Amino acid sequence: MQQLHHPHPFTTESGYTFPDLNIAYCTYGELNETRDNVIWVCHALTANADAADWWNGLIGAGKLFDPTRYFIICANMLGSCYGTTSPISIHPETGKKYGKDFPVVTVRDMVKAHQILREALNIQAINLLAGGSMGGQQALEWAIMEPDLFKRVAVIAANAKHSAWGIAFNESQRMALEADPTLYTDEPNAGQKGLEAARAMAMLSYRHYQTYESTQTNTDDRFDNFSASSYQRYQGYKLWKRFDPISYWILGKAMDSHDVGRGRGGLIEALKLVKAPTAVIGIQSDILFPIEEQQFIAQYIPNAQIETIQSPYGHDGFLIEYEQLTKVLDHLLDIGVSKEPVLSQLSPEVPGSELF
Repeated sequence: MQQLHHPHPFTTESGYTFPDLNIAYCTYGELNETRDNVIWVCHALTANADAADWWNGLIGAGKLFDPTRYFIICANMLGSCYGTTSPISIHPETGKKYGKDFPVVTVRDMVKAHQILREALNIQAINLLAGGSMGGQQALEWAIMEPDLFKRVAVIAANAKHSAWGIAFNESQRMALEADPTLYTDEPNAGQKGLEAARAMAMLSYRHYQTYESTQTNTDDRFDNFSASSYQRYQGYKLWKRFDPISYWILGKAMDSHDVGRGRGGLIEALKLVKAPTAVIGIQSDILFPIEEQQFIAQYIPNAQIETIQSPYGHDGFLIEYEQLTKVLDHLLDIGVSKEPVLSQLSPEVPGSELF
């Protein structure tokens, strides 16, 4: 993990000014002589900058995003607790954590932080910009903000504006966080129960009815201690062990802010600004970002193609269906976008990382 310290004020879309900014990021491979072999990956909600870890089916030697061919970079997004300025960061003027005083930030603010890092690394062209879920929201926003920067774009399981359905899921999770009276205290396990409950709610949107039926259905005659119940509790505890509750609150709010049409004359006019050939990839079983949202994006980006992945995992499929993603993204890297939609075959069931 590398760190960039930006020793200048950074003003958010809401008008809050950070006195400085820290940006954590990871890189794999090296820039070529012409500095045009860059793949920039934007990560999702609770992932981090180590994209080779949570997207290990795509990034690595011999894989599609091979560091011997490409310079791959992923930056931890603003507000996340994995190294970039966030609620757990120390405010340089107070000497204390930002905590509950951390301001609401937007997806657009996150992209502005990516731009700072890009400029610091002297990257003038990006061969492929790719992201899934909240990472896809960042990728789409960035492709609109700097349309001449990108040669290709992949927006995976994302939308042009966060839906009322998605906001309702996030608000329900914030209600769970706020119901924990320890959330904003200095207790060692502050916010634990709230975060665990919030994550359990989120899992219902990340997966699919059939996912639970096929993996968590009990086959005996028990009347208590169900597999689905213990699975939800395990997922909540697992996130608590690695993530900050206030950061989770902040990032959910940021996801709700996503609206590429804000200040640009609406969604359609904003999408028309994208110049790069774009693969818009949806998952047929996704209930959080349904395929209709990706179809809308592809309809209005001038040079876009909708691709559909078949998966029993719902939204989580963008972290699992590597064979299908490789097929679509390899085609994008080869010739831009396909002439016909790619409808891939269902891949074997494998465990998901759920890092979003």
